[in-house]
Amino acid sequence: MPVRLARAHRREALLDAAAALIVADGVEAVSMESVADHAGVSRPLVYKHFANRGEMLTAVYGREAVILHSELAAKVRAATDLEDMYRTLVRAALRASSERGQLFRALRSAGAWNPDLRREQEERDRATVRIFAEHASAEFGIPAVEAESATAMLLTALDSVLGQFRTRRPHVSAALLEETYLDLIVGGLEHLAARTHTTRRRGRAAGASR
Repeated sequence: MPVRLARAHRREALLDAAAALIVADGVEAVSMESVADHAGVSRPLVYKHFANRGEMLTAVYGREAVILHSELAAKVRAATDLEDMYRTLVRAALRASSERGQLFRALRSAGAWNPDLRREQEERDRATVRIFAEHASAEFGIPAVEAESATAMLLTALDSVLGQFRTRRPHVSAALLEETYLDLIVGGLEHLAARTHTTRRRGRAAGASR
């Protein structure tokens, strides 16, 4: 067991070295040799953990994606209601885009994003949709099926917010994007709730007239 733990720690140190090289000098700076030098280990040791550079880059991407998701999930769980959950999410996502966006974009450009990572991300996204949809249904009285569909669309819109943040800074501030996103979220859910109540009222009236 101690050997396994030491091996796991060594692998993490190599991933740390690769990530640091990407942030400092770009993904082109990453090679088996450069990572070995940066981590202060021999090149054969790097090959014990990764078959090649591509496998290492994929591992960096996978690890960073899990870390980011865990951090965002922890912040969202501490939120007080659905609006606060969305606000917490968009605020943390904008901050992560500033701090880690360069790393993820470099890894994607190098082909580190693969079908396995895509499937893992889709599973995380589905779990996020379920959690937000449950709160939308409970707080706004929206049927579960509609809440889940609306939630999936509203969360997908976060990609557009991040795109605006990356391409239009400093003309569009993070604060403005956050408030605009929240306005769309709350307005959309309130509209759905009003439509749901109207439909139920008409249904009751139709039933009473029979």
